[in-house]
Amino acid sequence: MTEKKGVLLKNEPLAKYTSWRVGGPAEKMYLPEGREDLIAFLTVLPEQEEIYWLGLGSNLLVRDGGIHGTVINTRGRLKVMQLVDTNKVYVEAGVPCAHAARFCTELGLTGAEFLAGIPGTMGGALKMNAGAFGGETWNIVDTVEMINANGRVTKRAAEEFEVAYRAVSGLGGEWFLAVELKLSKGESELSQQKIKSLLERRALTQPTNKPTCGSVFKNPPGDYAARLIEACGLKGYAIGGACVSKKHANFIENTGNATAADIEGLIAYIQQQVDQNHSVKLQTEVCRVGDSL
Repeated sequence: MTEKKGVLLKNEPLAKYTSWRVGGPAEKMYLPEGREDLIAFLTVLPEQEEIYWLGLGSNLLVRDGGIHGTVINTRGRLKVMQLVDTNKVYVEAGVPCAHAARFCTELGLTGAEFLAGIPGTMGGALKMNAGAFGGETWNIVDTVEMINANGRVTKRAAEEFEVAYRAVSGLGGEWFLAVELKLSKGESELSQQKIKSLLERRALTQPTNKPTCGSVFKNPPGDYAARLIEACGLKGYAIGGACVSKKHANFIENTGNATAADIEGLIAYIQQQVDQNHSVKLQTEVCRVGDSL
């Protein structure tokens, strides 16, 4: 067995790892050195151990009581990117989506520019079919590498998964380790200009400089969650330190002292108001994990 080279932390506060800056402690957190080290770590975990994956901590609400089990932190890890064919790029799960977008454009490949607008890692983007600016992650997926709780790695085709709006099923107790993106030949300079304009538009319309998780709610069919929330007069509405963004109503900001309970309470209030005023049941896009206090 390969000797573990990563770092194991106990009772590690998760607030400093989440983009909302909230969350209780992780009972255990493992920071793998890389792919082989992660495999070695998983092979010695107890059979029934609960495992959670954490990238950039966006699209994630960790409750104030924290997480029992082991959190695998891929931030700054699992970050290999390489060209594997004329139009295919291999990207490990810990690579931030924005880095993947730029890497692809530098290779003169087009189709991944939208990834620059996703504030998470490729692992998270694969898990939820993340999208931005009209693009969706799984539209450019060719194959994925999966890893299970025993550290066994398998390669699977995109067609083996059921992909929908902000949802992917068919994981079968496995997690995303890496992906091969299938792209098209393009002009590097044009792609880089497209990324620049997309990011400028994002900065104008979203509170990118505030602690948020990204979009909180899925857009209902034929409508926008932000429009419905704004129509209820909820921009600027706050519970504790959690506040509906005045810049974009589908974002909840931590104004400085929010708890996960504040945020969860605000989510429930927004859902209740939108249902009451528009007869639309908003579904959350954000993943909620851990225990309440």
